[in-house]
Amino acid sequence: MITTRVFGKTASGKTVLEFTLADGRSSVSILNYGGIIRRLLVPASDGRLTDVVLGYNTVKEYEENGGYLGALIGRFGNRIGGGKLTVDGEDYALYCNDRGNHLHGGKAGFNRKVWAHGIAGNTLALSIISPDGDENYPGTLKVTVVYTFKDGKLRIHYRAVSDKKTAVNLTNHAYFNLGGDSAGTILDHELTIDADCITPTDENMIPTGDFRAVEGTPFDFRTPKKIGKDIGADDEDLKKGNGYDHCYVLNGEGLKKYATAYCAKTGIEMTCYTDMPAVQLYTGNGLHQQGKYSKYAPRTGFCLETQAIPNNVNVPAYAEKGSSLLDAGVLYDFCAEYVFNAR
Repeated sequence: MITTRVFGKTASGKTVLEFTLADGRSSVSILNYGGIIRRLLVPASDGRLTDVVLGYNTVKEYEENGGYLGALIGRFGNRIGGGKLTVDGEDYALYCNDRGNHLHGGKAGFNRKVWAHGIAGNTLALSIISPDGDENYPGTLKVTVVYTFKDGKLRIHYRAVSDKKTAVNLTNHAYFNLGGDSAGTILDHELTIDADCITPTDENMIPTGDFRAVEGTPFDFRTPKKIGKDIGADDEDLKKGNGYDHCYVLNGEGLKKYATAYCAKTGIEMTCYTDMPAVQLYTGNGLHQQGKYSKYAPRTGFCLETQAIPNNVNVPAYAEKGSSLLDAGVLYDFCAEYVFNAR
């Protein structure tokens, strides 16, 4: 069942709606502003409903505060070095909003748009048309993102098509805290990521073009490990990100289980699936906002942003793992799934 309510209005006067998809006692609430996952209620092992995502209480906070909390990211999730995009020999200078680089779609990415919506049964579809030249990207891009919530599984299905060759790398920027929105840090969460390597970065967090094996490093989550165990290690890549803010190159093909997170305090476990080649682990190192119920300090939420490798449009070795260049008329199509249960 999906219920709808008016959440508020943007500064420009556009109405923002909140859609709640219910599944028994569990539910997820999504805004048509930025496709934001605002609330996700799941039962803990003692039956207590727990909100496991960070967010805000007003449209104004989403418009004015940073962090991309819960938002759809586009046209390009993560970073493009120097804002440089070349498509079939033609250069496009993208807006640089992060240390001289293009981040999360630029000045006014998809997280700042009011999306059209459609409801069918227990499915919510949000759609947007990004015109040719939007943030200086080529091509008119039509995007549809479909949310379903059933049997404890939140599924996000991303689809897009352009009338010109362009670059697309969509993701969602939900911050999870399986202890609850106001539970404090996520350093005690146990995390597993099925990846043998990360992409090391320069001082501006742009992947260098290399791959770094995780074995013997603080980045090894191939077996369950608390997020806080090695986050303060004396490691050059960790220091650049002030913690984890790195792309993991996933093992396996097609739709695969790539991560599991668990909070012993609540007994809530989240199992993650995607058919994308990589995921960005971000441990909320820059959080410093007043949230729904409390103030968010650094590392009070973590993100698992499914995507193609950042800056792959400029690095052939990364593009071989999955290119973000999309030919005209070709369907961009992938999904991410988050399954919740209590141990």
